[in-house]
Amino acid sequence: MKTTASYNVNLFMPDPAQSPPIVSVTSSVTHFDADYYATGCGPIPYGRHHDWLTLMAGFAERIKQRINPATVLDAGCAMGLLVEKLRENGVAAWGVDLSEYAIQQVHPSVREFCQVGSIAEPFGQRYDLIVTIEVLEHIPKAESERAVANLCAHTDDILFSSSPNDHKEPTHFNVQPPEYWAEQFALHGFYRDLTFDASFITPWSVRFRRGREPFSRVVYAYEQAYARLLDQNQQMRAALAEIHAAKAKAMQLEADLAIAQAQLQRYEGGRWAGLIRKLL
Repeated sequence: MKTTASYNVNLFMPDPAQSPPIVSVTSSVTHFDADYYATGCGPIPYGRHHDWLTLMAGFAERIKQRINPATVLDAGCAMGLLVEKLRENGVAAWGVDLSEYAIQQVHPSVREFCQVGSIAEPFGQRYDLIVTIEVLEHIPKAESERAVANLCAHTDDILFSSSPNDHKEPTHFNVQPPEYWAEQFALHGFYRDLTFDASFITPWSVRFRRGREPFSRVVYAYEQAYARLLDQNQQMRAALAEIHAAKAKAMQLEADLAIAQAQLQRYEGGRWAGLIRKLL
């Protein structure tokens, strides 16, 4: 088994020292140009940089090992780095992105598998898995909801990530909390896979899968996960209380020790003083 890459979520975070171009809501969907990819995707310009290639290679390996889809669509593929790495892992992958500039930068080896297009428009075929990483926060709310519907219409399995708190990036005008996206996918019969840890992409990543079981089983799974998390939370709170109590006890012992040392010093100082007076 190959060792997976070391992932750095900071690659997805904007650099406060850099100021991406101000983009209006109406023009943003067509404004992801060279300047945006150089300044708007975090501290390292997005492209065929070692860190980005390593990150995408790690994603591809995890997807292959843990999901093993035969076909994948990267919805919002940018320069096709994930498509490239998935195909290197033997996965038939395609990509679509609204940015003509980004698609022009796709490596020649996978250029035929990536195309310019909207993820809110029909894809023309179904896929075993659709991946969309840090895309929907860039799309106006109404269009993003159409995109969710379109994604759900073309697969039964979606690996999803959308920043829940990065309001500083100028093109992030649809930043939503995780529960919002969970509701949108649930409207189309997709629910979080509670057994799958997708945090190898970002801490907030989710795998949504089409629900095949009765809704009662979905409720059962959520309640089971909630009970487990509640128990873990209570245990952590109890452990934290014990730590605080032990810390308080240690501080009291240190105070008592300091008092005893001071008393000992006074006692020894007085005894030696008495001996000196006798000698004199």
